[in-house]
Amino acid sequence: MRGSAARALSEALAARMDALARELLPAGHRAGRHWRCGSLAGEPGQSLAINLAGDMAGVWHDFATGEAGDALDLVAQVLFKGELRAAMDWARRWLGLPVAPGREAAPITPRRPRASAETESEAGKARRRAAKALFLEARAALPGSPVEAYLAGRGIALEALARPPRALRFHPACPCLEAGRSLPAMVAAIVSPEGDFLGTHRTWLAPDPETPGAWRKAALRDPKKTLGSYAGGFIPLSRGGSGRPIRHAEKGETVAIAEGIETALSIAMARPDLRVLAAVALPNMARILLPGAIGRVILCADNDARNARAADLLTKAARRFAEEGREVLIALPPEGFKDFNDVLQAPETAGAETAHD
Repeated sequence: MRGSAARALSEALAARMDALARELLPAGHRAGRHWRCGSLAGEPGQSLAINLAGDMAGVWHDFATGEAGDALDLVAQVLFKGELRAAMDWARRWLGLPVAPGREAAPITPRRPRASAETESEAGKARRRAAKALFLEARAALPGSPVEAYLAGRGIALEALARPPRALRFHPACPCLEAGRSLPAMVAAIVSPEGDFLGTHRTWLAPDPETPGAWRKAALRDPKKTLGSYAGGFIPLSRGGSGRPIRHAEKGETVAIAEGIETALSIAMARPDLRVLAAVALPNMARILLPGAIGRVILCADNDARNARAADLLTKAARRFAEEGREVLIALPPEGFKDFNDVLQAPETAGAETAHD
């Protein structure tokens, strides 16, 4: 158990968290109430989030590795390979406090971020630029577009939503490595809570030969891929009753998080009052950073969440949001349905879902 001296040092560091984060991880950047970085090694990126102010100041979480801790732990991990005693000596000197008796002459040799960070950063920036350019090339998912036809085939009517999701677009010629050529695709913007662009999700489409005017997923081994990053980000699909971007969410607001785009849109159809996000992948549910105003989180899982691995990931996400002081609910589709999109499409349940909501 950590002693009182270490706790006091951690609290003193947390009181100067903005300056400490910049000192330890200069390649990071401020995003709202967080300092964001790629890792404890110092690469630019999004996976590592450090709270800068408030009751959570100093608390950090690396969503790529699962590591977490307080301000003193951050010093230990970034500079001293986890050695707490060396971190305490460094922290006292940095804060201008007397060094512990007998430790005045203790050498301090901090480990700085890897020299390769700049190269990795440039590669990440290049992927993000390419992802954003691809999204901006695409057209809005307007009535009559293949995206509308594809979603209609999944029981989703874009015109039924309060406002068309600006994060969804149609790209008529999206490069596809597996096919060796460009194919039509539904593309979606993956963003941070502050609205920063992180990546583009692609779902390649093809006309349905059996139904004129209908579209379906292209016959590929993997018809869905992401360009850029999605760690900690999400696809915003419905703003709910407030109609505001999530960074301006009302205090106590509820957000529903689903894994995929089609499931998230199905939830938005059934519950237009809810803000709905797509996490892209189940492991990312636990990585998503939400504004402090969000008071309740509904995790809308697929029925594969009943297997051990998926259940563990869902539990991890629920625990993490609960630790942030939010109310957490887990919603699963009824037995016999793979996900909430299956529920939406089922004739015998569609009326009941609408009546309930």
